[in-house]
Amino acid sequence: MAAATALELAHWSTWAVCAVIKLPQLAAVLAAGSARGLSASSVLLELAGFLVFLRYQIYYSYPLQTYLEYPILVAQDVVLLLFILHFSGNMKQALFYAVTFCGGWYMLTLRKWIIDLAMNLCTLISAASKLAQLRCLWQTKDSGEVSALTWSMSAYTCATRIVTTVMTTNDFAVLIRFITMLILNIWVTATILHYRKTKKTD
Repeated sequence: MAAATALELAHWSTWAVCAVIKLPQLAAVLAAGSARGLSASSVLLELAGFLVFLRYQIYYSYPLQTYLEYPILVAQDVVLLLFILHFSGNMKQALFYAVTFCGGWYMLTLRKWIIDLAMNLCTLISAASKLAQLRCLWQTKDSGEVSALTWSMSAYTCATRIVTTVMTTNDFAVLIRFITMLILNIWVTATILHYRKTKKTD
């Protein structure tokens, strides 16, 4: 009974956090009228990782509650990407990205081996998205409009998904993904806070 309650709590808290996870970042970009400090490559890779993961969960008919937040995350990432493209003057690229992602979504399930391979690569893709943001921060030494709150919430949802994965599907590939993402999300959050503190000191 206690385990079931803990599982439900983990699911609900994850959904609640994910419903607003990108809002601090979106608000920061809108308020500043700038996407300074944000990496478009990071968002593109994160979006690709989200889509692969969502497709994998649907393909194998996993319980809806284990991935319900992903359509919300995809939608928020799309909006964030459009903001970045708009403020960087690259809106013309939006159509290319839309066609690429839609085509990829269809091709993922043409063969079982394709979706399985994509899921194995998904962790690398998602890790690359975090490393791209870290690289951007290291190069500029300025957190700019990057939201530490958004990244810390991402770390929390990874932690809760480790718990729910162990208690439900126990899928090793999924578990490795969440553990890796937890570590990297904490790293990005710490880096943002470091440069923010350094800037205030200066």
